[in-house]
Amino acid sequence: MRLRALLDTDALGLRLLGGEDELDRTVRGVMTTDLRDPSRYLAGGELVLTGLAWRRDAADSEPFVRLLVQAGVAALAAGEAELGDVPEDLVVACARHRLPLFAVHESVAFATITEHVVRQVSGERAGDLAAVVDRHRRMMTSGPAGGGPDVVLDLLGSDLDLRAWVLSPAGRLIAGSKVSGPALPAGACAALAAEHLAATRTGRRGPHRALLGTTTYSLFPIRSPQGGRDVRETVLSDWLLAVEADAGDWPEERLDLLQGVTQLIAVERDRRDAARTVRRRLAQEVLELVQTGAAPAEIAARLRVAAPVLLPGLGAAPHWQVVVARVEWDGGEVAGGPVAQSLLEEILVDPLATGQEPSDRIAVAHTGDEAVALVPLPAVAAEQHDGPAAGVHADVLLAAVRDPLAAGLDDDGRVTVGVSAAVHSAEGLRGALEEARHARRVAAARPGRVCAAGHQELASHVLLLPFVPDDVRRAFTARLLDPLRDYDRRHRAELIPTLEAFLDCDGSWTRCATRLHLHVNTLRYRVGRIEQLTGRDLSRLEDKLDFFLALRMS
Repeated sequence: MRLRALLDTDALGLRLLGGEDELDRTVRGVMTTDLRDPSRYLAGGELVLTGLAWRRDAADSEPFVRLLVQAGVAALAAGEAELGDVPEDLVVACARHRLPLFAVHESVAFATITEHVVRQVSGERAGDLAAVVDRHRRMMTSGPAGGGPDVVLDLLGSDLDLRAWVLSPAGRLIAGSKVSGPALPAGACAALAAEHLAATRTGRRGPHRALLGTTTYSLFPIRSPQGGRDVRETVLSDWLLAVEADAGDWPEERLDLLQGVTQLIAVERDRRDAARTVRRRLAQEVLELVQTGAAPAEIAARLRVAAPVLLPGLGAAPHWQVVVARVEWDGGEVAGGPVAQSLLEEILVDPLATGQEPSDRIAVAHTGDEAVALVPLPAVAAEQHDGPAAGVHADVLLAAVRDPLAAGLDDDGRVTVGVSAAVHSAEGLRGALEEARHARRVAAARPGRVCAAGHQELASHVLLLPFVPDDVRRAFTARLLDPLRDYDRRHRAELIPTLEAFLDCDGSWTRCATRLHLHVNTLRYRVGRIEQLTGRDLSRLEDKLDFFLALRMS
């Protein structure tokens, strides 16, 4: 804003004492000070407000004004509340240095002037930023992106002092402003994503307000222009813009600006999605070959085409893992396959990948409600047995994203995932696909909205337990465990925990007593009571096995 506009605002009570020829100067901020040397706190372009407490005598005015001019301030406004009229020596010093000088009437508080200047400057900055955003949008829609979401987030930070981040629906940090300071912690990202998805499923329009600790965030949906009519079609794939501010207090102009920012980022989201077309097509071709029983040589040829795309620069043929996911919505009106495809592309992030798009090494196809991912692993990584480089692990795959996904699924959706072991040839790919599908069925037999199972579980009793009918499961566990639960409830005993520890210690009296901090004789008494109540003998393998299965199914 211009100094002239301040002078024309009667409510501010400003009276010009000098500098009439400088009223077209631009005001970029405001500062109140009574320091003798405030220059260290000045960035240039400020309207400086002072109550003149720094002035002891006439000789102080000249050095004070000189410091302000050297700092590049726009003007000085002196209050009349303390000394009455502004001292003549200050008027002379400002005239000498061509610094505009205003007198502030004693009835006007500095806070009133500050609020007015901040509001006007912020509005003008928003207008300038809106023009920049509009130019950037046109540039992105007509050609390659000029830096991606990070560029516009930097503009929000530098021009509007807004800390902002782009997050995936599962809480992965996609982009952040370089001027936003440290990146959001993973826990905060997941919590904000969960808040956003929960609000989206209720049908509320954004921005959504979220409070983490003492910090308020506003969450703006980033929706594709081609988004589905049913929110469930995109709820697990649309990004969100998290802004560290309460947008409930914002004027319409700023809200409109942020909506423009989300539209701009949505263009980049669609661009990245389109870039996955080649990888999706490769996965679809391999999946069709495997499912139709094509010759291993034909599948191997297709894998050789896929390897350089997914792992560029790789010298040797990779190993492969297959991950199968299924998204199911109550009623069946919404196809789960495309949702599962986007979800796998999001959560199957290669830990070895670098750059802005870490999922560019995952190829995912979909059919019906199912999505199938072809995950390449460098041979050296596949041969490792620990650490993230060993490939996809079902037990950790969904751990970090479980809460956001559950919020997005609400009460009418479910995600189940199965993971195969790594295979090193085309001959093993069909078996890996069946293994992943079978693991997913094991996950589907478990309770919960978000479940995963791995190939390791297909070689143990875990494979069998989920397929035991519910009525058989209830009858079996009740016959063995209900007498112990009743006894524990009546006598405040701990027979069930004792039984679990005894079996976990492989029937070792000494190790079990040590774990439970009991004397061995006390342990023997409890085990004897268990045998008496159930009619079983814990020295027999068959009875130990029955108890073990009953505890697992309960």
